[in-house]
Amino acid sequence: MGLLRAILCVLLPPLAVADKGCGSFLIVLILTIIGWVPGIIGAMIICLKRE
Repeated sequence: MGLLRAILCVLLPPLAVADKGCGSFLIVLILTIIGWVPGIIGAMIICLKRE
């Protein structure tokens, strides 16, 4: 994960996982609506997962 992706995870979590697929985007979007911190945590987990 690059520095730009990490900054994007903090500022706009759903946008940071937009290229990971529709399911990931929706999960992070819902978490961000519930609370900003859960959205950041979800985005970081998805971005750090190796495929």
